[in-house]
Amino acid sequence: MTAPGQNATSATEADVPRRNWAGNVRYAARAFHRPTSTDELRRLVAGSTRIRAVGSGHSFNRFGDTDGDLVSLAGLPPVVDVHHERGQVTVSGALRYGDIARQLHTQGYALANLASLPHISVAGAVATATHGSGQTHGNLASAVAGLELVTADGDLLRVDRDTDGDTFAGMVVGLGALGLVTRVTLDVVPTFKLRQYVRLDLHREALDEALGSAYSVSVFTDWRTPRLREVWRKQVADQPPPPADWLGTTAADQPRHPVLGMPAENCTPQLGVPGPWHERLPHFKLGFTPSSGDELQSEYHLPRTAVSDALAALDDVAHRIAPVLHVCEVRTVAADELWLSPNHQRDSFVLHFTWIDDAAAVLPVVAAVEERLAPFAPRPHWGKVFVTDPAELAVRYSRYADFTALLTDLDPAGKFRTDLLDRYFPR
Repeated sequence: MTAPGQNATSATEADVPRRNWAGNVRYAARAFHRPTSTDELRRLVAGSTRIRAVGSGHSFNRFGDTDGDLVSLAGLPPVVDVHHERGQVTVSGALRYGDIARQLHTQGYALANLASLPHISVAGAVATATHGSGQTHGNLASAVAGLELVTADGDLLRVDRDTDGDTFAGMVVGLGALGLVTRVTLDVVPTFKLRQYVRLDLHREALDEALGSAYSVSVFTDWRTPRLREVWRKQVADQPPPPADWLGTTAADQPRHPVLGMPAENCTPQLGVPGPWHERLPHFKLGFTPSSGDELQSEYHLPRTAVSDALAALDDVAHRIAPVLHVCEVRTVAADELWLSPNHQRDSFVLHFTWIDDAAAVLPVVAAVEERLAPFAPRPHWGKVFVTDPAELAVRYSRYADFTALLTDLDPAGKFRTDLLDRYFPR
């Protein structure tokens, strides 16, 4: 194993990403590591002064960047261990949701929800409260029942929902700042089937009803007209299809991609064809390699009751949004009790912006969007691009100070800190 601070040149260490998935962040680490055992990882952490873990790299900011050691946990032995009596599964944190899902399905189980990409790692998605859609479903972190992580001194710490209670709720969405998560225990449900229907041209007045109309619903718009271009309804397979005149929309007669002009063969099956949960809940197929380097993303979680008012507030800047936008997705997420979850004690609707890859053009628009949404106390996704003032963001989370104290308690020397973490959670 390469010692902390030395250049990493072995075959496995060379596999550690040097930049994020989108390519807008090139990691500043002095060394890259890919340990193959938990003991090796523990020695690495204990001997480092600054260290961070990198997962699938689906983050668009520098919360995960470090000038110290960057470590991938993908070399640790893969674990998918179903606890039938508890209705849970323990998995390696570096595994992708798509790989876990297939194994769960063969054993008769499912996760209640998935994100739009099945390619993301469990530990990274949980640490940033990444989510799917559905107003009765929490984000992916809300399914976490237990964590195993390597702490700053190299010890192995196990915490769980039942034993550690309130502190556990502070550790789940941990931004990678409390330790390196090696294993995660998740709640599971019996496996199920879904059908996916795409509907076109939704009136904004019908949006609220549409969002609550199926197991999981995503609505796409380009902000070029007041109408909402596509509604992706993922409904339980034994429910009847939407009627021909559903909410004044028309049915798509062929598969669609969320971004106009992109090939639909990369998307999960539509047109009402039934299939297992893990092949319908994501928007994209696991076998499809997502493109990179051509987009930025921002996302804001707002009160579920503010759908109409928040969208109306953005109408004044729609002419600025549209030219730098690939697509905007509207989703819903149920409330939870996790301290840094954007859905903490608040049912949410979510505005997700996929921007063009031009930070100079995008960032002023991001600032304008945040200004218009400010009256609704938006909470940005921790892994996306945002410019919210730290003091303003702190007041939007009732447990913000508690998390800062937890950071100091578990990592007093700041081993897992980054410049961006220091900005938002000053010591």
